[in-house]
Amino acid sequence: MVILNIETATKNCSVALSKNGVIVAWKEIAEQGYSHAEKLHVFIEKLLKETELSFQDLNAVAVSKGPGSYTGLRIGVSAAKGLCYALNIPLISIDTLSILAHQIQIKDGLIVPMIDARRMEVYSAVFNSKNIKIREVQAEILTPESFLNYTETINFVGDCNEKAKTVLQQPNFLFHDNCIYPSAKEMSQLSYEKLQCNDFEDVAYFEPYYLKDFMMTK
Repeated sequence: MVILNIETATKNCSVALSKNGVIVAWKEIAEQGYSHAEKLHVFIEKLLKETELSFQDLNAVAVSKGPGSYTGLRIGVSAAKGLCYALNIPLISIDTLSILAHQIQIKDGLIVPMIDARRMEVYSAVFNSKNIKIREVQAEILTPESFLNYTETINFVGDCNEKAKTVLQQPNFLFHDNCIYPSAKEMSQLSYEKLQCNDFEDVAYFEPYYLKDFMMTK
């Protein structure tokens, strides 16, 4: 079963092809200017050409559903829905913070993926060592009191580490600075599991999980 995985919730424009839950090929680039609109479809076409696959070989499309960048999510979800509609294949959505949490493997403690929501606000969730979510996604302002109710080692991943370090300074806090953005590479097993369970979205009505309303600024 071939799945096209799309991750555009942050500055990372990431696409991966997987077969039966195993990555076949991927392309991604993280740029300050959010180049998703220019790069996403180019990456998809290049991956199919490199793997000698066609759009008709796809069994499903999986997309990162958020939270994250409003613009990035719209681009990824619109592309995924368009492909699913045109090819008459299922649409799978995956929680962005779950994708980010899967970048590290730990034996003990907790994983807290965080996505920047500007200033000292972040989108975060809490996962145990088996990547099971034990605290739901929420938008929160980071303070020195954040996460003090957890005594286990907390492994922070995401693009908020630098600003988080200024206030999160407990000895059980561990920052993984090499894990910055969610990637389509970590979607392969997650999307395959959903495909096997027929856990699909309604292509016509599915919308990204923005968590907060979109705010226009001058």
